[in-house]
Amino acid sequence: MKYKIHPIVNGTKIFDKTMMTYQYGAGESYTIPVYTWYIEGSDKKILVDTGEMQPLISKDREEAINGKIYTFEDGLKKYGLTPENIDIVIHTHLHNDHCENDYKCTNAKFYIHEKELQRVKDPHPLDFRYLEDYIEEIEENGQIIEVKEDMEIVPGISVMNTPAHTEGGLTVLIDTEKGKAAITGFCTILENFNPPPEIRGMEMNSIPPGTHINTYEAYDIIEKVKEVADIIIPLHEPSFASESSETIG
Repeated sequence: MKYKIHPIVNGTKIFDKTMMTYQYGAGESYTIPVYTWYIEGSDKKILVDTGEMQPLISKDREEAINGKIYTFEDGLKKYGLTPENIDIVIHTHLHNDHCENDYKCTNAKFYIHEKELQRVKDPHPLDFRYLEDYIEEIEENGQIIEVKEDMEIVPGISVMNTPAHTEGGLTVLIDTEKGKAAITGFCTILENFNPPPEIRGMEMNSIPPGTHINTYEAYDIIEKVKEVADIIIPLHEPSFASESSETIG
């Protein structure tokens, strides 16, 4: 089974670039897109993450990412879908900007790592990005499937625990015509995987994510993902927002 990956922008954030690239880009204002990823090719309608509930849609934000921002419903409509059509949602993690539209997918099963489900109920004081409210409905409705180990979701799509950004982060591995793609289970951009010369000159092949559990382990996890995947899809890479990147793989 070979799939196509469609990035749908349904949110943005603006902050210091070091939120993405550890100790690199300090003082640089950086705009990241927040994505829902539609995976085309199965008899099941599959998403990775559900993005922001009420994205700020403005000319300035769209110019910053060189792409259009959609509401969740309008983004799905591009592919002839509604939230009710979705059969499977795979969560990279449960920070709020990745799960705010879960409750709209009333017919979906949600694959979420057990450690994310623990954290969203009992977040560490340093991590304000968890909000249990966003998954209460799908939990009450029995829509959640806990992921306890690396596993295949459907033929050609599997998940791998990559605890770089959060403990239960799941990198989604997807077979495409151009090779195995990895939607990372941690918040990064392409520079994390392909650093500029000044970083490589320090004998660093990767840049850890700016928000991480353990810096050394996060670096090693990035290197591991690079080894197993032919196509790297960092969760917040701006270049995937442009119309020329509407299909990956």
